[in-house]
Amino acid sequence: MDAAMTAGARRTGAAWGIVAGFCASLVGIGLARFAYTPLLPAIIDAHWFERSVAAYLGAANLAGYLAGALVGRPMAARVSNAIVLRAMMVLATAAFFACAYPVSFVWFFAWRFLAGLAGGALMVLAAPAVLPLVPPSRRGLAGGIIFTGVGVGIALSGTLVPLWLQQGVGATWLGLGVLSLVLTAIAWKGWPAAERGSAAPVAPVHRRASPVPGRTLRAVYAGYALNAAGWVPHMIFLVDFVAHGLGKGLQAGAEYWVLFGIGATVGPVLAGLLADRVGFAWALRAAFVLEAGAVLVPALGWSDGWLIVSSVVVGAFVTGTVPLVLGRVHELLAHHPAQQGPAWRTATVGFALFQAVAAYGLSFLFSNNGHDYAQLFYLGAAAMVLALVIDLAVAASQRGVAAQPR
Repeated sequence: MDAAMTAGARRTGAAWGIVAGFCASLVGIGLARFAYTPLLPAIIDAHWFERSVAAYLGAANLAGYLAGALVGRPMAARVSNAIVLRAMMVLATAAFFACAYPVSFVWFFAWRFLAGLAGGALMVLAAPAVLPLVPPSRRGLAGGIIFTGVGVGIALSGTLVPLWLQQGVGATWLGLGVLSLVLTAIAWKGWPAAERGSAAPVAPVHRRASPVPGRTLRAVYAGYALNAAGWVPHMIFLVDFVAHGLGKGLQAGAEYWVLFGIGATVGPVLAGLLADRVGFAWALRAAFVLEAGAVLVPALGWSDGWLIVSSVVVGAFVTGTVPLVLGRVHELLAHHPAQQGPAWRTATVGFALFQAVAAYGLSFLFSNNGHDYAQLFYLGAAAMVLALVIDLAVAASQRGVAAQPR
């Protein structure tokens, strides 16, 4: 009887933890980062900021994300995961309300940075805090549900933002703040109570374990980081490209953003199914190929149908690549479980760094190239191709070493 009650309580705790993780990814990434993309043309049209300055404000969020990825775990080590997770969701919510008032560029930049910081910390801490509560056989599904929050946030921003914009840009930011506040309240008691700086237990490393595949692991880091750079044209400029570059208007731009969000919602599940069939290594390579083509499409001026495909495919891999890289890291370090966590943190920091650098770089380029969108998408596609080349080159060199007589 007691055992059954304990098991039931554990299942309930795990379920609420998954809900909390879903809400965290929805608020911290899906809304705090991606809602800015459909808002960008409206901010420009409302003369809050000039077009080039508004693009830099989008990049501020990515710089904050890098900071959050770096400081999230140290903050949790000082207090607890639950306290930091709640504080970061509150911070993201406060940023929405603050951005309803364009006091100055510095004010807006600071709050966009803080929203990114909250998102980075939530990304690093939320899933690891929840997944230990879930039975190992269901952790893949649980992780997929948590990261699906990103896609749901994107889809919501693409549907709600145009409706709220009828009441004005400021009202739209306030609406996002209220939505974030509700999600923060839902998640509040879902976080597991953990000791300060606690972490999931890991298996011991055997002294005679196989050597760490350093070059292959570094290739994974590089591919993930280059992916982050390659997504930036869609993440920051897609809606503005459709609305202003193609002259279709904000409503059409928001519709493409909804398609991006739909892709991001189903991406983790589809990527996992692909990895189950062909393995994580080949699934990542397939992702690089598909992403390169999809990112290139807007620069080629193809039909609306191809632009729809581009939006969905890039959106799918923005979230779908996360479980692929995480699975590949764990696969490479299967005999070194104690190094899996640090390796994943390294990959996440590299991802955030390249994304922030690319965002600032492409924003600078856009403000100095006569607002030529095509150059942005060409560079994004080139980053994806480079990721594939690095991966294949390292794999070929490793096969050559393995084939040498001993």
